[in-house]
Amino acid sequence: MRTREAHPISILYSTTGPYAALGREALAGALAAIAEVNADNDLPFRLEPRIDDPAGRAEFYPLRTEAAIRNHGCRHVIGTITSWSRKDVLPAIERNGALLWYAFPYEGYEASDSAIYLGACPNQHLLPLFDHVLPRFGNRPFIVGSNYIWGWENSRIARELTEASGGQVLSERFVPLGAVEVDHLITEIEQKRPDFILSNLVGASATAFFAAYDLWRRNRPAAPPIVGCNLSETELDSLTPEARAGHIAAAPYFNRLDIQENREFKARMAARYGAERRITTSFCATYMSVTILAQAMKDAATDAPDAIRRVVTSRSFDTPMGPVAIHPRTHHAALRPHLAVSDTSGEFDIFHSAAEPVEADPYLVHAFHRPKQGDGDSHLQRQGSHLKVVK
Repeated sequence: MRTREAHPISILYSTTGPYAALGREALAGALAAIAEVNADNDLPFRLEPRIDDPAGRAEFYPLRTEAAIRNHGCRHVIGTITSWSRKDVLPAIERNGALLWYAFPYEGYEASDSAIYLGACPNQHLLPLFDHVLPRFGNRPFIVGSNYIWGWENSRIARELTEASGGQVLSERFVPLGAVEVDHLITEIEQKRPDFILSNLVGASATAFFAAYDLWRRNRPAAPPIVGCNLSETELDSLTPEARAGHIAAAPYFNRLDIQENREFKARMAARYGAERRITTSFCATYMSVTILAQAMKDAATDAPDAIRRVVTSRSFDTPMGPVAIHPRTHHAALRPHLAVSDTSGEFDIFHSAAEPVEADPYLVHAFHRPKQGDGDSHLQRQGSHLKVVK
């Protein structure tokens, strides 16, 4: 039996701290992919995970990244969830010639040769979401978010989209990352009576908000819906069945995505982990990151970041989301946006999907020149652009 070369890779997710549930799902997805890679004896290499838990603390991210690269020989970092943690590790990644694989939705306005962006950016999540909700619910949203760059920038873009449609944001409120004191938000929602609520909350803050909102809406059948671009099964897991239902999300993957690639993926995961193992958006995203890296390593016959970059940006990869291609200039994935509504089980029923993958537009250069959407004209086409390109 031939000896398979071992390649260390860094897995950097906070499995403790304010968004621990997301981190645990992300870690599980990455390890599931590594297990598949290492079980494939046709591959001439194995992956050795170097697992670090920064505990959601900003100062730990660059330290753990530097140590994984310099002390343990990792050339690839599968990791970070929040935008501030991504921005904290990128200097260390760039300085050491490594490559970051970022798998979560983010606010755009970034591109680095040292990162592969596999999560959706605003033209793949917020714009399709607002194309749906503005004509159906109204253009008077209430926006709430975690108090860091994801919340700020997604709120800014949402505000400009709303104003471009002739509407007005009734309120923008931010809470510290991980904060669970949300009663003041519910009080203000009752006072302002918005058409819908855009939640940019993360982790425990999101779960607390959904729980409090459910208590408020129980005797209010006309309560406005909560919509979001980072809402997944993970945030809904610990809620009551009633609190889980009725929320609208935009994402490139949901467990119930009914395509052949996802059916085969879920069958493999069920065989390995049991039929009760639900596949969350976070699990799938990090699984996809590792499998694309492994396929690129096979093609390049090395794990050298420069060679991997060339392979990754030159071909399409089969994933549970369908074929995924990475743009050679922006290093962002073309993704197929889906809109879905949550039910009492915490699953999402997809009610609209883009006809094909949407090229990432991280700086929203082409945001107001998009083709018509499948469920109606884009409001943005009709109104013209007010968005500022911030680099």
